[in-house]
Amino acid sequence: MRFKELALENILEINPRMVLKKGTVAKKIAMEHINEYVKKVQGHELTEFKSGSKFKNGDTLVARITPCLENGKTAYVNILEDNEIAFGSTEFFVVRAIEGKGDPQFIYYLMRHPKIREVTIKSMTGTSGRQRAQKEAILEYSMALPNIKDQKKIGYFLSLYDSKIEVNKEIINILKQLSQTLFKHWFIDFEFPNEKGQPYKSSGGEMVQSELGEIPKAWSVDSLSSIADIVMGQSPKSDTYNNENIGLPLLNGAADFKNCNLSPNKYTSDAKKIGNKGDFVFGVRATIGLVTELDDTYAIGRGAGIARSLTREAKEYLYEVLNKAFNEFQYTASGSVYLNISKNDLKDYKICKPSNNIVKRYHSAVRAIMIQKENLIQENKNLTQLRDTLLPKLLSGEIEIPDELEV
Repeated sequence: MRFKELALENILEINPRMVLKKGTVAKKIAMEHINEYVKKVQGHELTEFKSGSKFKNGDTLVARITPCLENGKTAYVNILEDNEIAFGSTEFFVVRAIEGKGDPQFIYYLMRHPKIREVTIKSMTGTSGRQRAQKEAILEYSMALPNIKDQKKIGYFLSLYDSKIEVNKEIINILKQLSQTLFKHWFIDFEFPNEKGQPYKSSGGEMVQSELGEIPKAWSVDSLSSIADIVMGQSPKSDTYNNENIGLPLLNGAADFKNCNLSPNKYTSDAKKIGNKGDFVFGVRATIGLVTELDDTYAIGRGAGIARSLTREAKEYLYEVLNKAFNEFQYTASGSVYLNISKNDLKDYKICKPSNNIVKRYHSAVRAIMIQKENLIQENKNLTQLRDTLLPKLLSGEIEIPDELEV
């Protein structure tokens, strides 16, 4: 591959002029529709255009305001129709490839390059908490760049990783829905298989009254603490934080494990509370829930907590009970948003506790689903690490893509 030293303004433009009349109903992509280090736009809304950045398919959206920029909010727009114009936050840089000079996919990955991110972050000015990056820092930055043909190859090659990650996410969501459906069938509708393999309640299974309503005769009402240990997080001292992988990765809150993706952004050398592989971590402040299984040992900060199943067979049951609990915690009786969950809230949460035999049968029924989901989550983690390792090497020419690759 051939590289040439060029300022980035030779292959891309930022915030190009586009026309969208005020009052036009169009798709709006807000900052919350973009996840950290995720290429795919997560959603949109149809609303009247009044002001904001304007963009089209093939553009890259880069958050320019703190902390969204530092957190890696960068997305590639491909959810629009041909010639459709959408709009979004004024805090986006809209980065567009110059036709014939830059490739849109390559430009997206260029904006993810550690050096470009560093340059962009260093350009931030303004008052504390409202700092914004300056587009001139990007446009005027010079680096060795491949020609358009090689840009297309690099962009396409890296996009294969993101495409596979998205396919895996879709399968993970389907598996989640399957396990949720089975949980509801067994433990909400009480249609678990009886000794004859028939649905219990609709086949005349005996029900008794309880404080939670009717439940199967052999079941009981108990608290969540009867099936799990609950440990609330505690923040280490800030001077123990580091980015040199010293100590344990720190999960401070739900932002560190969105979409079942464990993505701590710092380590601590003095963990106060620890979660082990197989424990379930969840958010307890501001954003609550997002129950995620730990794949390793982590430090747990004050915005998170963990649940540890008391038995191996109850693990899958515990996972769904936690999700059910957090759904109910989302709003208090008055309808206000429930922003803070205490240890006692969880320990004392009332559950309809099935017999040990039913728990074991449920474990056998859903374990294969959970294993497949865990494997896909791990595969996505591996794909993400490989993509992020290859990205700077491909963009610098350290690794070359074979000429045989067809784009």
